Amino acid sequence: MSGVVVVTGAGRGIGAACAKALARAGWKVAVNYARSRDAAAALVADIGREGGTAVAIAADVAVQDEVRRLFAEAEARLGPITGLVANAGIGGTIAPIAEQTEATLAPLFATNVYGTMYCIGEAVRRMSTRHGGAGGAIVSISSTAARLGGLPGMVPYAASKGAIDSMTVGLARELGRDGIRVNAIRPGLVDTDIVGPMGGRPMLAQMAQVIPMGRHGEPDEIAQAAVWLLSPAASYVHGAIVDVSGGR
Repeated sequence: MSGVVVVTGAGRGIGAACAKALARAGWKVAVNYARSRDAAAALVADIGREGGTAVAIAADVAVQDEVRRLFAEAEARLGPITGLVANAGIGGTIAPIAEQTEATLAPLFATNVYGTMYCIGEAVRRMSTRHGGAGGAIVSISSTAARLGGLPGMVPYAASKGAIDSMTVGLARELGRDGIRVNAIRPGLVDTDIVGPMGGRPMLAQMAQVIPMGRHGEPDEIAQAAVWLLSPAASYVHGAIVDVSGGR
């Protein structure tokens, strides 16, 4: 399958890698970003130079009205949507649970959980055969933190990703007869901006000792799994949560 795919949080990191890899695979890509305007514009230009089609669309996935506008604009500019990579997410405030507050927790869950639900809801309204759509596929980006509990001070982040795992299993049951496949990827430690507050590359190098493959991952390694899950090669893969974590 190829068609039109929305990739949220695509200005940088895993989202940008997914957008580029999907464009190379023949998808028209809506590159969503919240604040990384210059990075998103540069990515769209790179995709265009390689012969692909992409547009950059600003929207904060934590705000449902902005999600509605994102999908409407993507459809108007690129055509009917048949794919979604729900990647947008934040790390939240790194602190023990006794120091977490509404001010630290609300933005985390608004983006990572509510935002993912808003995006999937909009995708389903457009793709579901029950709603007159042609079907499609959804890939959400979870984290191995969902099953490991997260690094110190990041239990709330792990919990938000645990919600993605539960969502994937439940929505696979809900949407299986609607022509929509739903899966998730659990990346392990990957070299992206989100690891900066955790210690950046020195932390990644230290953590490599507990990764069976002896190294951290790269964004494109996650992107290749997303391309596969959205493709006909994964036509019977539904409700799966795929670890891309070097064995950790």
